[in-house]
Amino acid sequence: MDLQLAKLYKNVVGTDTSQEQLDHAPKLPNVRYQCTPPNIPMSELESSVAPPGTVDLVTIAAALHWFDLPTFYQQVKQVLKKPHGVIAAWTYTVPKANDNIPLVNEKFDAVFRQFCADSQPYWDPAIKLVEDKFKGIDFPFEPVGYGANHTGPFEFTTERVMDLEVFLLFIRSWSFYQTAKEKGVELLRDDVVESFKRAWSEDGGDRKVVKFPIYLRIGKVGNLE
Repeated sequence: MDLQLAKLYKNVVGTDTSQEQLDHAPKLPNVRYQCTPPNIPMSELESSVAPPGTVDLVTIAAALHWFDLPTFYQQVKQVLKKPHGVIAAWTYTVPKANDNIPLVNEKFDAVFRQFCADSQPYWDPAIKLVEDKFKGIDFPFEPVGYGANHTGPFEFTTERVMDLEVFLLFIRSWSFYQTAKEKGVELLRDDVVESFKRAWSEDGGDRKVVKFPIYLRIGKVGNLE
């Protein structure tokens, strides 16, 4: 959940299919958390999350590609206020050479891209939607206006200051790393970590500005049923 965005609203409901994830979520006075199984009945969604036509904004961060989209969109259209309720879904990608956005620095980026290439056998097919920057994902909503005549993807860049240990912890949270781990494969072997360390320290300093391209799909529900 975007904590800065959450501060703009009086009432926020954070949902996840995992109660364990929700137990680790930050506690804020205007935020209520609700576990929502993928097959939650519409009646239960309305009683536990929001009644029909009462929600201003639905957001999804780096997760839309995992959803059963027809079911999810039906739920979204049910709870959003018509016609101006908004859905916004964004994801981040690993910068590619032709993006002209350095992840960290030239040497580190080369090591990281090789790591991603070597890990491809463990990538879920859904990741292709992310690699495609959500261009090919079904998104049956209307442009929000304000000069935009489409629903995206709109591109931004986010920056985070990290040390290498935090960056490696970030990698370990990714689905393909977890998949490999379940199959008995350690992608971050000692020699791989050593390559990361040498590249990270190439231009000095323990903490680096790490950049990720962000791609946003945004639309309003309109009068869709």
